[in-house]
Amino acid sequence: MQHSSNADFGSGATPIERFSKTVKTAQPTKALAVLDQPLWDGTTQGAITQCLNGQRNTVFFLNAHCANIRARHRSYAQALARANYVFPDGIGVEMAAKMCGDQVTTNLNGTDLVPDLLQEAGRRGLSVFLLGARPNVAQAAADRLEASCPGLVIAGVRDGYAQSTDNRQTVDHINASGADIVLVAKGVPLQELWIDQHRDQLEADLVMGVGALFDFVSGMVPRAPKPIRKARAEWLYRLCCEPKRMARRYLIGNAAFLSRASLHAVNGLAAGTIEKRMLDVVLASFCIILLSPVLFLIALAIRMDSRGAAVFSQTRVGEFGADFKLFKFRTMHLDAEKRRADILATSDRDGLCFKSRQDPRVTRVGSFLRKWSLDEIPQIFNVFKGDMSFVGPRPALPIEVDAYPEHALGRLLAKPGITGLWQVSGRADIGFDKMIDLDLAYIKARSLWLDLMLLALTFRAVLLRQGAY
Repeated sequence: MQHSSNADFGSGATPIERFSKTVKTAQPTKALAVLDQPLWDGTTQGAITQCLNGQRNTVFFLNAHCANIRARHRSYAQALARANYVFPDGIGVEMAAKMCGDQVTTNLNGTDLVPDLLQEAGRRGLSVFLLGARPNVAQAAADRLEASCPGLVIAGVRDGYAQSTDNRQTVDHINASGADIVLVAKGVPLQELWIDQHRDQLEADLVMGVGALFDFVSGMVPRAPKPIRKARAEWLYRLCCEPKRMARRYLIGNAAFLSRASLHAVNGLAAGTIEKRMLDVVLASFCIILLSPVLFLIALAIRMDSRGAAVFSQTRVGEFGADFKLFKFRTMHLDAEKRRADILATSDRDGLCFKSRQDPRVTRVGSFLRKWSLDEIPQIFNVFKGDMSFVGPRPALPIEVDAYPEHALGRLLAKPGITGLWQVSGRADIGFDKMIDLDLAYIKARSLWLDLMLLALTFRAVLLRQGAY
């Protein structure tokens, strides 16, 4: 952390293990990495619990600025590697994670996290020592924290200038205070290097590098208004407030970080992934242009046949268990979801996924659209966005994924598709277990040539209408 929550465009588990923790078994944390730096990921409360678990913990933050320094500063990179926890800070880290198929659960920036952590520390009667910042700033921050965190004990304060020139004396002073928590605000990378060098000598359970936190807590530097923070644009606010000092960091630095993150993501892609994405984008663009008149006519027919919007979105589970909004032409009446539980017993398909030939919720136009698979056309926009691919396992509902047996989670290792082995092999006439086998077989053997062949076979499957209802 250096300045604020979104002030910066700134392992061990396999993807399926991460998914199993976050979606299947509802565990609160998962492992992820940005530019090969492992990050702890979870909720704010989970982070506070980990920090205050009674063990010796060293905690740092990683934002875009930190990542840029890490790329050229070996000692700083080693200090991050030795920390117990490195928290993701800022929209840039979130973007870099998404490039590699990961999703950050919570933006754990220190400016918001540490005050919440100290509130909990106060409830536990713990003490904190503030080290760093300009003379009088740390003391002003301590006064505000003491007033806003009932029960919190300020064990001591020492600025980062004249009072901290003697490291041995500084460490002795901190230890003599009996502080449970030490917050070090010397800026990146000096604070991490200082902590890494002296951590074995510091007796406190928790030591954190907190960047410019004291400036914000003391009120010396104002934070962006809440609407700007909510819009994830606090970095832009800081740039406008201090253009001369922040221009290099936010303009040049953010561009360098995103370039490095993009290159890292491309290098980490599986063979054929780039070609597959190019095929998706080109084909989706072509289809959107070519099918625009058809889309309009179908939408008009739906609106004339029944009440409600022509297109609806539904939450589905995509690659690595990430939720997304799937677009479809509406083929059912508006109360379809409410009536679903009443007709589950009429499913004509074996296994978890519901499908009924005589579903009373389907409209007249909807029945025609389903027979010819025209209701799926809006998913070309999902493909264009990158939520889906033209070829891959069909995206499941969250309620279906929650009931998956362990082996079925393997189908979530690929981006979901509009068509695939299941669609060209019989669609809804195929039971759940067979569908899983087909999806896992596709994931194991996927290639650009296989995708092209399945796309060609899809036209045959649509014309035969097998399993389409």
